[in-house]
Amino acid sequence: MLNLTQHTPTAEQIAAGVIETDAETKREIVELLTFDNLPNAGEMVRRARGLAYLASQHSAEKRVLIAGAPFFMSTLERELMLAGFHPFYAFSTRESVEKVNADGSVTKTVIFRHNGFVEATWGGDFIWI
Repeated sequence: MLNLTQHTPTAEQIAAGVIETDAETKREIVELLTFDNLPNAGEMVRRARGLAYLASQHSAEKRVLIAGAPFFMSTLERELMLAGFHPFYAFSTRESVEKVNADGSVTKTVIFRHNGFVEATWGGDFIWI
């Protein structure tokens, strides 16, 4: 599974098959995922197609790990699927640890534990509950 996120995969994700790109490709991925200005639909499609192109150049495998701005994910999912890819999201649980400091204040630390991947779905097959 090719990492198309701006994050470095965890040891657990690498063990589960996530493949990191080279430094130049990672820079391009981060650039395409970073929005400094309000995008329009055309800009989001252009960026999503750019990410699909990068994936096609760096992996024969059709599974990709995605993450990013929520407003961009549906466009990215769609363009990746149209290009023949299967986008996945990382699934993790959060463990909260609280430590009482000497001065009585509390420091809270959240540890993310990788627990698998969720495949994005797209199409007309909806289940209404």
